[in-house]
Amino acid sequence: MASFMCDLMSTRLLVLLPLFLAIATNCFSSMQPLCHDDDSSALLQFKESFDMNLNACRGPFAYPKIATWKQEGVDRDCCSWDGVECDEDTGHVIGLDLSSSCLYGSMVSNSLFRLVHLQRLNLAYNNFNFSQIPSGFSLLSRLTYLNLSYSSFSGQIPSNFSKLSKLSTLDLSKLPLLAQPESVVQSNLHLKSLKSLVQNLTSLKVLCLNFVQISSPVPEILSNLSSLTTLQLIGCGLHGEFPVGIFKLPKLQELKVWQTSFSGKLPASMANLTQLSYLDMSYTQLTGQIPSWLANMTQLTVLYLSFNKLQGPLPNSIFELEKLETLHLYSNNLSGIVAMDMFHKLKYLTSLVLSLNHISFITKTNSNATQNKFKVLGLGSCNLSHFPDFLRNQNQLQWLDLSYNNIHGQIPIWVWNTSKETLKFVNFSHNYLTGFDQHQDNFPWPQLLVLDLSSNKIQESLRIPPPSMKIYSVANNMLQGEISPSICNLSSLYSLDLSNNQFSGILPHCLSNLSCSLNILNLRANKFHGMIPQLCAKGSTLKMIDLSQNQFEGVLPRSLSNCRMLEVLNLGSNELNDVFPSWLGTLPELRVLSLQQNGFYGVVGSPTSFFASPKLGIVDLSVNKFTGKETLYQKIREAFAFVDLSSNEFNGTIPEFIGNLNGFQLLNLSNNNLTGHIPISFGNMSTLESLDLSQNKLSGQIPMQLTQLTFLASFNVSHNQLTGPIPQSTQFNTFDSSSFGGNLGLCGNPLSKKCENPEPPPLPTASIEEDQDSWFHIEFDWKIILLGYCSGIINGVVVGNIVTKKKQHWFVRARKRQHKRERRQLC
Repeated sequence: MASFMCDLMSTRLLVLLPLFLAIATNCFSSMQPLCHDDDSSALLQFKESFDMNLNACRGPFAYPKIATWKQEGVDRDCCSWDGVECDEDTGHVIGLDLSSSCLYGSMVSNSLFRLVHLQRLNLAYNNFNFSQIPSGFSLLSRLTYLNLSYSSFSGQIPSNFSKLSKLSTLDLSKLPLLAQPESVVQSNLHLKSLKSLVQNLTSLKVLCLNFVQISSPVPEILSNLSSLTTLQLIGCGLHGEFPVGIFKLPKLQELKVWQTSFSGKLPASMANLTQLSYLDMSYTQLTGQIPSWLANMTQLTVLYLSFNKLQGPLPNSIFELEKLETLHLYSNNLSGIVAMDMFHKLKYLTSLVLSLNHISFITKTNSNATQNKFKVLGLGSCNLSHFPDFLRNQNQLQWLDLSYNNIHGQIPIWVWNTSKETLKFVNFSHNYLTGFDQHQDNFPWPQLLVLDLSSNKIQESLRIPPPSMKIYSVANNMLQGEISPSICNLSSLYSLDLSNNQFSGILPHCLSNLSCSLNILNLRANKFHGMIPQLCAKGSTLKMIDLSQNQFEGVLPRSLSNCRMLEVLNLGSNELNDVFPSWLGTLPELRVLSLQQNGFYGVVGSPTSFFASPKLGIVDLSVNKFTGKETLYQKIREAFAFVDLSSNEFNGTIPEFIGNLNGFQLLNLSNNNLTGHIPISFGNMSTLESLDLSQNKLSGQIPMQLTQLTFLASFNVSHNQLTGPIPQSTQFNTFDSSSFGGNLGLCGNPLSKKCENPEPPPLPTASIEEDQDSWFHIEFDWKIILLGYCSGIINGVVVGNIVTKKKQHWFVRARKRQHKRERRQLC
């Protein structure tokens, strides 16, 4: 009986237990404090000050978190709102995570700053419309975590950020310029003094300021942040000596300092960073060999030393980093023999890039060894003579670079099965490939984004890539046949380069279907003929069109006026026959126009609105049938840098005011019917680097003022009617007799004819300051999917192919000076 009663009581307790638990839970919940009205009101006002814009959604998991915030109903407690964290005891809002929340609008004096109990704030990956970071953040004195990264802020970072003395994490990183939309590429985030920012932030563990423009040296005070675990100063333009004390911080785990002023050898003090797991010192001008003490960094998982000047062989110390997952040594001067078997010890290695060195890579592997499963593999310029056999076993590759090798013959069938479902980037350019060892029209990689087969010897018809393709280049091959209309199905295509092949036929009329995604279209140097089709639909995103060196005929399609973003138009060396296309002057972004060597005729620039195009700086109208007198010169603007009007039918004199257009770097008026004197004012064109007035009927003396043009690298006044002594100066002494020949009245060096009065008139006092970095003021703000990948297309086509052989010497020198300046200015 007693046993029965005990069982009965136990059964009743089991039945009642859920009820007791529900009551207890309800009581416990009722003890939790609700969100304070002040905090709730501040959050709702914050919500109302922004739009929820899908175009502002950044990141794969972005969604509008504030959409569920409500003032009334069961969800009125702000502590239950998405992204909001409250203190369990006080109910005050202490955490706010609105990262990737699709917020759009300007961040001004905001109700957010009334949340004075806030300790953690994350507003990363939104779009604050390039507003300035408000100084009101300093009111949140309890903040320990602040993340405003990649949210489109601009302007000066407030100096009062230094008052947030409790911060342990500060991330103000921004997108690099080339990754920003073109309309906002000039919006930058600035910091006057890194020292002033961090001097009071003694508790910092994480500091990220990537691509923030910092106009100060790297402060020694960073070495005093003993708690620092992460330091990211990528692309900040910092100058001065990099404090080696940073390499002694005992807790440092992540260091990214590429594009800083650091140079020389890797300091031995780095051997103390035994906790370091991530090291990126790319673009820092490092020299010497990779040191053996690298083996001390036993926790290292990621090592980036690309784009430096490191030399010598790969040291054994690298192969002792057993936790290494990523090793990128791209573009150095490393040498020696490297065998695939050497990497088997690094069993976690999934990303290896050795491209653009002087390494000889031995691909043969030990069949019994455990094979690395790569996601990223770069073996460009590694003296490969065939496709590495170990690729057969790779099924996770996403990025594969075998460019600049000596691989001959056809691409074997088994390569097409390599990582068939994962490959996104393939670069087989600059080899000796002749074709594809399979018979199909399409490529097998459905996820492919970038395919570069340029500079090979492929002799087939054009294969159509998968619809996912963004960048497709087969330039510099021997491909032939017509372009299939199926190429118009590549609705995501960003860059298409078919230049320097043997394609023929008429272009598909459906190409305009691509114009709302395509930025670069390069069909130069083929055998296309017929009329140029309607390339630009309304809303076109095309920035560069190069159809030069083909056999196109007829008139220009007026649909080009729909290319409102067009920056470069090269139609040179065709058979076009039309009046001057003055309607191109409506294109607001046009910077480069080449119509040279066609059958264009009539008066240039009528109406005059064409030459009012605000950004036009390079114009090549040479070898046509244009006519006109001084009225043409009236339309040439000061902003022009490159003007070639050679081989036309222009006549009359060159007006003096041309010399006041001091933006010129190249001026070519050769092979016309120009008369009169060379203007003395040409001596004022201080940036001029190439001047060609040959094959005209100019008379008088060569002005002595031209000796003031200290950058003049190419000069030609041959075959005119000039007389008198050739000016003598350091610059003029570099020009040979071919620059002056065909002028019976000229005398003096470098001609053999001596002057009767060898004493030239005194040289006017030069008032022109030298500028070793003078060149075009034109900048091409391309939006590149993979940063820098398309730069070869732009540099090689935008200007390089407009420049004829007689100008190339000048052009190469000018490009070198510009490149040095760009490297200094890059942020």
